[in-house]
Amino acid sequence: MNATTVDPITFAVVKSALDTIVDDMAYTVMRTARSPIVRDVLDYSCTLCDADGRILAQAKTVALHLGAVPDAIAVVLDRFRDDLVPGDVVILNDPYEGGMHLPDIFMFKPIFHRDRLQGFAVVIAHQCDMGGRVPGSNAADSTEIFQEGLRIPPLKLYEAGEPCKPLFAMIRRNVRLPDLVVGDIEAQLATCGLGERELLKLVERYGEDALRRYFDALIDYGETLTRDAIRAWPDGEYTFTDYIDDDGFDDRPIPIRCTVRVEGDHLTVDFTGSSPQVKGAINSTLSFTKSATYLTVRCVLDRDVPNNAGVYRCITVTAPEGSVLNPRHPAPVAARALTGYRVVDTVMGALAQVAPERVVAAGEGGNTVICFGGYDRDTNQPFVLVDMINGALGARAHKDGIEGITNPSQNMSNMPVEALEARYPVRMESYGLRPDSCGAGRYRGGLGLVREYRLLAPEATLQLRSDRYRHRPYGLHGGGSAAPSRNVFDPDGAAEQLPSKVTRSVHRGDVIRHEQAGGGGYGDPLLRDVDAVREDVLDEKLTPVFAREHFAVVMTADGAVDHSATAALRAERARERAT
Repeated sequence: MNATTVDPITFAVVKSALDTIVDDMAYTVMRTARSPIVRDVLDYSCTLCDADGRILAQAKTVALHLGAVPDAIAVVLDRFRDDLVPGDVVILNDPYEGGMHLPDIFMFKPIFHRDRLQGFAVVIAHQCDMGGRVPGSNAADSTEIFQEGLRIPPLKLYEAGEPCKPLFAMIRRNVRLPDLVVGDIEAQLATCGLGERELLKLVERYGEDALRRYFDALIDYGETLTRDAIRAWPDGEYTFTDYIDDDGFDDRPIPIRCTVRVEGDHLTVDFTGSSPQVKGAINSTLSFTKSATYLTVRCVLDRDVPNNAGVYRCITVTAPEGSVLNPRHPAPVAARALTGYRVVDTVMGALAQVAPERVVAAGEGGNTVICFGGYDRDTNQPFVLVDMINGALGARAHKDGIEGITNPSQNMSNMPVEALEARYPVRMESYGLRPDSCGAGRYRGGLGLVREYRLLAPEATLQLRSDRYRHRPYGLHGGGSAAPSRNVFDPDGAAEQLPSKVTRSVHRGDVIRHEQAGGGGYGDPLLRDVDAVREDVLDEKLTPVFAREHFAVVMTADGAVDHSATAALRAERARERAT
């Protein structure tokens, strides 16, 4: 930063202003969106970019989206750089031309001041449906991109302020819920307008040239802090492998392998050794793989590092073409979020060898997606419920994991039961924490969630995307793995065990229960404070049997700790380890 051109007070004001603008954009989406997946679950993201497409600030929204923006905006600039005018709005969702998967529509609004491009307001929102073979356009069992719905290459939705009516008509004709989808697109548009208005206020206040210097300085600042952190890590190669259970077609596990190379103040994250692309729709575009990697590295940095393009300069991400992390067209990608979550777990496992005090054990494995889609028998109107269950964090170096909260890569919300039941022909039979689902440790993982759905409509298509059935969330530094997830059809009757990834017809009265995995533990379980174990038992988070088996804590019938029996059992366990 050049002290002669950048005033530190103004620098701080500009930085805070950008952070405020993107958060105001996020609130605008929440207030104006039509569909529950955006309004209640919060599956959207907002950011501001400069005229070169570099991210300046990110809202506190879905982090997994935003690291893909550089690749998407590069496609937009390549296509339209010399053909953008005030009032233009560009959208895209094609995974093979800047997008991630079809439900996520990227919207870019170029911001002009006196006919000179100043930057872009960007909003990404997960649409409730984009057509295709199944409601919600998110099925894990599609086998090619053409089955997944309407693909939109980079196109102008608005040109010089005028809507592209044929494009709106094309979208309406190809989705099941056109009013909700177009309503959410209009919410994105309103949000981009807010970002444009507020950024132009900064331009008017500071002037174009001065503001660009501050943008450069802010990005340089993000890079400097990131490089300082990396430089403090020991040079070397650190490898970790995690697994996705299956792709819904083949029972063989799908390895995600990464090697993190620390070289001075730069990181290279290489995914050589990961699975080839698969038949099912869990393939991840390279842009999404990069995004998951960037956010994982960001999680282990100090909180004062700004979330901007400067962080990305310090990280190189590579994945073999034709792999599950960089598939070739026309591989399906609808359920690619699952693979992104496992990328986060894998990179975090490698970084645990570099900066163990800053890394968390594996969480629940990413959210579980449960979708019911069908038609009202009387009105023939479609319904599409896309519910995303966000459950548990892994334990940290000095704290337990948290339950009932989103994975850091998602930053979303669980749909309130009241909102779900008021809008959809589904009744929630149970919703709560899953006892004994955590990984044991000096600090235990968070508990997974249980959600149980009863269909009230005559018939629907059920899509269920989950994981961590066989490859449980790992613990760190002696901590235990969490309980695996489970899907049960008719839990109070035949209790049929369903696979982790399901598409099937269901009928009125059918009940589907999902039991989510918990978070892994951190540290030696024998070192856990016995009073903390007792509190968990009294809160019914743990059973006395689990406390004895995993923490060597013996409880009495009245809920007290038998300290002498506990000391003897822990000593016995320690001797068994030594031998």
